[in-house]
Amino acid sequence: MVDVVVLLVIKKIGIAVACETLKLAKPLLGKNSELQMALPDNMKLIKDELEIINAFLKEVGMKDCNSEVIQTWIRQVRRLAYDMEDIVDQFMYRISEYQQRDTWNCVKKLFKRHPSLFSLDEIAIRADIINKEVVELSKRISRWAQPITGMNFNPAVNCDSEQQLYHPGHDHSINDNELVGIDKNREILINSLHLEDPPLRIIAVWGMGGLGKSTLVNNVYKNEEVISKFNCHAWVSISQSYKINDIWRNMLKEIHGNDNRAFDAGSIDSAELRVRLTKILEKKRYLIILDDVWTAEVLFKIREILVDNGLGSRVIITTRIEEVASIAEAGCKIKVEPLNDHDSWLLFCKKAFPKTKNYICPPELHQCGKDIVEKCDGLPLALVAIGSLLSLKIRNNKVWRFFYYQLISELHNNENLNHVEKILNLSYKCLPDNLKNCFLYCAMFPEDYLIHRKILIRLWISEGFIEHKGGCSLEDVGEIYLTELIQRSMFQVVARNSFDRIQCLCMHDLVRELAIYQSKKENFCAIYDDTGVVQVGLHPRRVSVLQCNNGIQSSMDPSRLRTFIAFDTRMSSCSWYSFIPSESKYLTVLDLSGLPIEDIPSSIGELFNLRYLCLNDTNVKELPKSITKLHNLQTLSLERTRALNFPHGFSKLKKLRHLLIWKLLDATYRSFHNWESMEPFDGFWYLKELQSLNEVRATKMFVAKLVDLSQLRSLTITYLRSSHCAQLCNSLSKLHHLTKLHIRAINEAELLLLEDLTLQNPLEKLELVGRLSEGTLESPFFSTHGSQLLLMELAWCQFIDNPVPQLSELSNLTELRLTRAYTGQQLNFHGKMFQKLKKVVLWDLPQVNQICIHEGALVSLEYLHIDSLKKLWDVPLGIQFLSSIKEAYFTRMHSEFARNLQMGKLDQIPKVYWSTEGVSSVQSETTKLPGPPQWRILSGSGWVFI
Repeated sequence: MVDVVVLLVIKKIGIAVACETLKLAKPLLGKNSELQMALPDNMKLIKDELEIINAFLKEVGMKDCNSEVIQTWIRQVRRLAYDMEDIVDQFMYRISEYQQRDTWNCVKKLFKRHPSLFSLDEIAIRADIINKEVVELSKRISRWAQPITGMNFNPAVNCDSEQQLYHPGHDHSINDNELVGIDKNREILINSLHLEDPPLRIIAVWGMGGLGKSTLVNNVYKNEEVISKFNCHAWVSISQSYKINDIWRNMLKEIHGNDNRAFDAGSIDSAELRVRLTKILEKKRYLIILDDVWTAEVLFKIREILVDNGLGSRVIITTRIEEVASIAEAGCKIKVEPLNDHDSWLLFCKKAFPKTKNYICPPELHQCGKDIVEKCDGLPLALVAIGSLLSLKIRNNKVWRFFYYQLISELHNNENLNHVEKILNLSYKCLPDNLKNCFLYCAMFPEDYLIHRKILIRLWISEGFIEHKGGCSLEDVGEIYLTELIQRSMFQVVARNSFDRIQCLCMHDLVRELAIYQSKKENFCAIYDDTGVVQVGLHPRRVSVLQCNNGIQSSMDPSRLRTFIAFDTRMSSCSWYSFIPSESKYLTVLDLSGLPIEDIPSSIGELFNLRYLCLNDTNVKELPKSITKLHNLQTLSLERTRALNFPHGFSKLKKLRHLLIWKLLDATYRSFHNWESMEPFDGFWYLKELQSLNEVRATKMFVAKLVDLSQLRSLTITYLRSSHCAQLCNSLSKLHHLTKLHIRAINEAELLLLEDLTLQNPLEKLELVGRLSEGTLESPFFSTHGSQLLLMELAWCQFIDNPVPQLSELSNLTELRLTRAYTGQQLNFHGKMFQKLKKVVLWDLPQVNQICIHEGALVSLEYLHIDSLKKLWDVPLGIQFLSSIKEAYFTRMHSEFARNLQMGKLDQIPKVYWSTEGVSSVQSETTKLPGPPQWRILSGSGWVFI
């Protein structure tokens, strides 16, 4: 993978020696030392030499050479590449500094020694030294590696040569129709859940990694007929470095379901967690899945709250450890074995030939395919990975045979990896160069961590992993990279939004172990966990802190650190203050979200290379003046903090792409002002590279200057007055890239005059909060682009007439949210309305007393949430027509509605949740619905469990 490190440096040097850069640098270099004047030439020579080295590294990688001489030389190349990367970054910063200066007096300051940066003379000297070292490295390999490179290696194919673009719908996750060889175990598992046996039973599904234990259990868990027999259920993943409180907390959240706005599990201590869980489980028939249990100890701790109530409750564990499985009774253990030859071939063909009728393998590939499948030893994870990879290759026997030889070579090497990891390692080796860094980066996330798409792509961009392609933005290219990694089965999609866009994903445990193994090998990153579960690498460029009880060990050298991400929210401020930022001058990514910190030291201004700064969910009140020195900053995230203002000079940060800042005021999201947004500062409109701006208050000046932010894709503008609207509509009409727009009035009485709203391009998401002028839904925007809108939210609009008929003309809408939007009494969804709508949320419509769904309407609806409709006493008429619905929530409803709901026929809905709002928890009561998996109630003091 060192060739990827070299490629990144080559790219950076290419930018540094480009004509445009040298033109800017000329005033700095032209009148100074001869060595400074030679700096661009030295950089070009280094770039040329590194390109030759990179080509050699590719050949070595293709031949699977594990010579100690070669490996030692590669380590030297990596170290030199990192040194050169540091020099290039400092040089580019000097150029950027010069661009920020207006007078020659300021230019003179550039030549003074900065306490944490090299002077131009020192940069030139270091580049000259590196140039000589690179030449010596090339000579060294020619002296010692000739006998090695002349050896006969196993033939291999260049995995990059057969890349194909991602085709929409070509998804390589395991679908139910692709499952093979699980019928027998599925039947055993389902039979073990039968309720004729009332005592609590623990069922163990065990076997080596990669056999599909979790896939088997998940298939049963999603079975509506099975799950409906239990009153509540939860799926909890158990990491190796578990914390019992986190397990209980996640279990409580799972039992609650998706709607947790009025419930803060993070604030509950250990004793209360136990009390609440015990109180819930002692009166309910429950099903708990404990996925990937590593020790018997954790199971014994969890069992403290697993009440045997004689109602037929069940606990299913998946584990690789036989000792853990032995806790289950003899008749409740299911050992998952590798697939037989027939099922292995069937699964492989389903992944390798996904678009071929009946997944038939071409005759010319049959024998080679059989040979490849044989090497997978019946391991589903390996078969899926290899099949997915081969689905991208030319269907040619020569190409497949070369791949087979490479697989053989991989299985014979890497003694530190088990069989399935070796096969996954081949998938890693066959990743295109531009994806390898992106894949390894995810080794820094905790086990079973839900990785959010937007955040991950912004991190990749900050690290320099994403390159411009044609007219695509970096974010668009990053999404293509992510999709290709999913396509190659390196990630698993966990959630998508209503229009099928990826929201979050995770890594399979074995894939993550592979990423950690390769990261340590390449000194790519270190995962710091002072429990000792994950070891710290030597001189890493990136550090991820998963757990830090005793402070970060001093043996780690922060001077060359590029990334610091803290996942342990208990980490004290002194732990990271002592580590960064004073010594970590090259830091590119700093994520301290969730840490109990209140201020940021002024020394943060010394991080000249910082591109990503995240302080979400901290107690930071203000940013230091020195932050205006971070001229490379691309992403600044201050969501749910106390900081709403920026120091003077913030407009200098002209490379900002994403500015996210707001303060949470109402965690229940029931008031008009749930959050507070920032005041726009003077010069805001100079941030011309901004793509995301959430949230900013409207002012006369800002609304007029908004047109200057021509790259905006996502905008949330608040505190809008009627007098701003005409100018806002004019400015918005000139933003060509906008895809998401949120507009909120200054108060619930202010009228939003948006009847003249028009945009150059269609939106994906539109959210309007406040009273709307008559004719808004007939504005030019809706008549031109309304049919392309995918998500629509209307809140506090106070429509007198039912808006549903007009909204139904938005033919491609997949999600609709109405909050305080309508003052009438009836909502009617007539036949053929909203054919593509998947999600409907109706909140706090105070006068609505009847909802009628006609046959043929909402035929694609999967999710329905009705909240605080106090005058709605009857279940929506025609709800039985919603054949595709999967979840229905009825929260904070009238007690009469709850009674009628119990008598209604909702058997076609797999998950039904309901709650009523009582005077106190003592007076609140609930009755079991026929067949739903769980329910909960809400009182004036918060969530109450019965």
